[in-house]
Amino acid sequence: IVMKAVPTRTTMNILECILIDATTNVIKFTGNDMELGIETIVEGEIIEKGKVAIDAKLFSEIVRKLPDSEITITTDANYTSLITCEKSKFNIAGKSGDDFSYLPIIEKDKMITISQFNLREVINQTIFSTAPNDNNKMMTGELFEVSDNVLKVVGLDGHRIAIRNFNLEGRADDVKVVVPGKTLQEISKILSTDAENMVNVYFTNNHILFEFDNTTVVSRLIEGEYFKINQMLSSDYGTKVVINKKEFIDSIDRANLLIKEGEKKPIIINITDGSLEVNVNSAIGTLNEDIDIEKEGKDLMIGFNPKFLLDALRVIDDETVDIYLVNPKAPCFIRDKEQSYIYLILPVNFTA
Repeated sequence: IVMKAVPTRTTMNILECILIDATTNVIKFTGNDMELGIETIVEGEIIEKGKVAIDAKLFSEIVRKLPDSEITITTDANYTSLITCEKSKFNIAGKSGDDFSYLPIIEKDKMITISQFNLREVINQTIFSTAPNDNNKMMTGELFEVSDNVLKVVGLDGHRIAIRNFNLEGRADDVKVVVPGKTLQEISKILSTDAENMVNVYFTNNHILFEFDNTTVVSRLIEGEYFKINQMLSSDYGTKVVINKKEFIDSIDRANLLIKEGEKKPIIINITDGSLEVNVNSAIGTLNEDIDIEKEGKDLMIGFNPKFLLDALRVIDDETVDIYLVNPKAPCFIRDKEQSYIYLILPVNFTA
């Protein structure tokens, strides 16, 4: 769990370590890269109190390769750590735990409570729309906005927008912050899939704090004003399509077979009465495939990056999806009636 906050490259060697803190009545492991910090309580017995920082990569590899049995860690005055498990004994150099950066103390002022399962879902259903690295830092994070007991999570990368609206129960203070995508990706990996287990999320001006099970995650927020996405969302449409989600995904998957990686070939979608035709014409070959649909409005031919369509369709739980289109140059919207999810995807130019 704490390895997820250990930096891969850093000028501060101490941060390449995991802090093992047994100075109180619990054994606490901490990883911290100064942007994201994770602390978790580990079950065990403290024979003599103390703390030590051990190289995280080496320590985790050792633990992974040891038998599934009890491990004893003993540290001498020079912070050399003896790790014993059954017949294995490792002696590795450690560092003074005093030099390690503790997690900042966060004022527990504004908060929401949400189940771990739902928070994980909301992150996974939006995070793919963020930019992994971008000159515009805002695009690497997600908007978390709470208003009237509804949590709105938004990710965008300049080509698409993903929005999830989720009704909260219990305490839900109004907030508006931008959380780094890296933080959310790492936290979604350690949240449980159990709908009963809750997580408390606290917000300050600079930090977000997640508390669940025996784990605390603290992250800096991205400072600044998020994009005004409401101006980009329109309820106008000229064409509405209701399509079976699995059939649509399978068809795009097959179309992808004819698109080489790195080749920016769009798939062309031709919408007529009762039918949506998926077309690809590439150097490898061509594909034409018809899918039965319900259609309202006018016929339309439009091109898309297939990955952007697949990313959105794969995280929707519904059996059928509603797609709203205006013209070949305007964004398409995939959304449900309650607008619990909205995916906006920009089309791409194509030659028919």
